[in-house]
Amino acid sequence: MIIKSSSILRNGRRWASIGLALLLVLWQPAVTAASGFRIGNQSLGAVGLSGAHTAFTPGPDANYYNPANISYLPDYWQVETSFTLLQLPNIEYTDNRGAFFNGTSEQELFYMPLLHLTSPRYGKVRYGFSLTYPFGLSKQWQQPYPRAFAEKFSLLTVEANPSLAYEAADWLSIGGGIRVVYGKGEVENEIGAPLSPVTLRRSIEGTDTQVGYNLALSVRPSKQWSMAATYRSEVDLDLSGHSELQAVPFDPYSGDGVVGITLPAVLSLATAYTFDRLTVELAWDRTFWSSFKTLDFNYDQSFQTVPFAVFDNAIMKNWDDADAYRIGLTYDWNERWVSTLGFAYDRTPVPASTLGFELPDADAMVYCAGIRYRYSAATELGLSYMYHHTRSRSVNADAVVNDSGIDGRFTEGGAHAVTFGVITTF
Repeated sequence: MIIKSSSILRNGRRWASIGLALLLVLWQPAVTAASGFRIGNQSLGAVGLSGAHTAFTPGPDANYYNPANISYLPDYWQVETSFTLLQLPNIEYTDNRGAFFNGTSEQELFYMPLLHLTSPRYGKVRYGFSLTYPFGLSKQWQQPYPRAFAEKFSLLTVEANPSLAYEAADWLSIGGGIRVVYGKGEVENEIGAPLSPVTLRRSIEGTDTQVGYNLALSVRPSKQWSMAATYRSEVDLDLSGHSELQAVPFDPYSGDGVVGITLPAVLSLATAYTFDRLTVELAWDRTFWSSFKTLDFNYDQSFQTVPFAVFDNAIMKNWDDADAYRIGLTYDWNERWVSTLGFAYDRTPVPASTLGFELPDADAMVYCAGIRYRYSAATELGLSYMYHHTRSRSVNADAVVNDSGIDGRFTEGGAHAVTFGVITTF
């Protein structure tokens, strides 16, 4: 329900300007990991609903989660500027062979400014724009054994996503857009004694920008019931930049380096139904991680012999497609207050044979809640919280041969996220 006010235009422009200014001032992209390294929650509403935000998307983040739903938004401009503060606790690794192989990852704190915008109606067409961080990864280990694989391993992606919606009928809308994805990766690792007779060190960083697409369909059999399907395409990044390889007393290598990484396609299906003030959404999505087969580092020259051959070999991944099951509850208390609850079960795509220190991933249970307050007809404030609880993960060398030689147990980990957002209309 929208609160009538003659000052909508004036207040909306003021808050939109403030939000955009803050977005530019605070911009320092964060990198983080969920199941796999996809970051599914990219708005105030999605964080508060655990990603069950595809069929029922009443705000401007519809542009990202289901652009077909832009057709059903109120007929004016909407802008969401939100800010996520995300904390990654330590991950503990306990090895079955002894304390020398144990390790503890660094605790990390990141933030992500986000932007979503949707337009008023132009005939049967509407459009929108989103700035998000759909995939990310950051892990740092300082102990000798984990450091040999991931002293620092980070991936940042930033996506600009303009979209269009076309209302084909009162009950049917289709949408789609272009994904412009920028990626930046950094890898550092050091292999020292007693793991190697020569201390080996690698440092590589690279960037790339590629284009993909997204498609969406919304069907509304009735005013209370909605069904939706969305698809986001695969994007292949070739992160090109500078590499440094060292192995005293051998001559170092300093030159170009490239690492290819696949950002997988995602298919989402969802349905939502409104019972008076309560809206319930059930959602399923599949991330096609089976496209992520290797991490292959390439240089200006080939290193087939010691000491740098270890850095020239492709790292096998062979991940599996992964499913996530989500439920979200939205309760409209009155004209001012709206609350949300969400839960998700997120399957890991990482098989035991290729589990690594750069991402010791496990199945996760995600618990979320949020609250929004309509401050005025033009301004809505919100706060959401997410707890991403990962299960412990073990690799037993007697049962599975792990490519990184892991023979132990990962515990702790997970993530906490707090998102504050401002939604303005004008």
